[in-house]
Amino acid sequence: MRSRVEGVEIDGRHWIGGQRVDSARSFDSVSPIDEQPIAKVAAGGEAEVDQAVDAAMKAFQSWKRISREERAAYLHRIADIIEARVEQLSVVETRDNGSLLRSHRRGVMPRVAMNFRFFADWLLQLTHADFDVRGHRNHVSYDPSGVAAIITPWNAPLMLGTWRIAPALAAGCTVVYKPPEWAPLTASLLADITAEAGLPDGVFNVVQGLGREAGAALSRHPKIRRLSFTGSVPTAKTIAAAAAPNLVPLSFELGGKSPFIVFADCDLDLAVNTAIGQYDNAGQVCLSGTRILVEEGIRDRFVDAFLAKARTIKQGDPRDEASDIGPQISRPHFERVKGFVERAIGAGLKPVIGGGPNTDLGGLYFKPTLFLDPPANAEILREEIFGPVLCLQSFKSEEQAIDMANDTDYGLAGVIMTGDKARAERVTAQISAGLVWNNCFFVRDLRQAFGGNGKSGIGREGGNWSFDFYCDVKNSVYAPNGWRA
Repeated sequence: MRSRVEGVEIDGRHWIGGQRVDSARSFDSVSPIDEQPIAKVAAGGEAEVDQAVDAAMKAFQSWKRISREERAAYLHRIADIIEARVEQLSVVETRDNGSLLRSHRRGVMPRVAMNFRFFADWLLQLTHADFDVRGHRNHVSYDPSGVAAIITPWNAPLMLGTWRIAPALAAGCTVVYKPPEWAPLTASLLADITAEAGLPDGVFNVVQGLGREAGAALSRHPKIRRLSFTGSVPTAKTIAAAAAPNLVPLSFELGGKSPFIVFADCDLDLAVNTAIGQYDNAGQVCLSGTRILVEEGIRDRFVDAFLAKARTIKQGDPRDEASDIGPQISRPHFERVKGFVERAIGAGLKPVIGGGPNTDLGGLYFKPTLFLDPPANAEILREEIFGPVLCLQSFKSEEQAIDMANDTDYGLAGVIMTGDKARAERVTAQISAGLVWNNCFFVRDLRQAFGGNGKSGIGREGGNWSFDFYCDVKNSVYAPNGWRA
């Protein structure tokens, strides 16, 4: 079950206990660039998940006992190999999921290596202050919890996968990773990289397959001790229900319908350019500010400048350095995005740009789209579309902007554009979101907490928060006397 993708050899079998494992069934990984199958991938299920969990449990007995320094060294070796293979990883993931090759080369794959380096280094300084209570010393320690199940989406599969895999391994957990069936190939390359780095057999395992089969079996497995999922709200509900009988701690990063608030005192050019950035990755970014809220006094100027800039976006093959956005990930997802837009048009809304497939390119390419002034209850304003579709509304006052920003079931992120620092701090404090950017977008520090409110997720990861999740945090109390030595 080997394939060559952009000149890189891919083994589509599972990676379990340090060996490649086949399945009786397989599926095609189809490239969104041209909707052509590019690789055969094993379709695992309950049997393969059982095998992977058993391998991970066996490996856990020794992995949890090695020193922090040894674990960190393994993670740094993995990062070294990733950095040496940025080009291979980039061309494969671009072919597999349709994201821009230039983004993979310059940002995404270097961030994959950074995920491992950061958590390796953070592990070495992970500590908690001791507390004294009536002469008794209270000491906090971080004990590895066991086997961690990690399930991640297709829009940035390797980066989002390693954002969870790296801290889980650093914490002393072993991992069973279920990559997305719509973009599974770099997970297989990651397995090769961990083997080359000398990671002990069974510490990292990959079970390929469909969510309803492999993902479901992993979610309900009784030996899983932590479960991290990134994806949609409906899938999260299914996973939570499956994991509930086992009382497995969950970390969910889910959808978003984030506000992008533009005040009249902002730098207009900066605001427009940042707003155009919400079309990044063909709109397939959960953090995007898809609800643009503009103060009335500059609404027309903003719209004119936005449309002029949007018309310069080059849509095309993501392997072309000149392309700004590529295709949607798959035919079902393309039809989902198209359905949202068609229903909005059917309800009387008119897009001022875009509004349908890019017929010049065909296939899965959907034009960047903007709707003006949808009513507050419009589906296109309230539901996550996960495509290149934005809505723009206007507001009269700061208070109204805050109310409109918070009028959502989601709470993942937000963007505020203003020239008034006091206003930025005042509004940020009142926005319900896990992350708010002021006069910027997509700036991340791995030391900080990351997660969402409401339907956007459960829990936080990053820095100490990741170790709080992947570890069993223990408090030990020592009496002040009675010791013989």
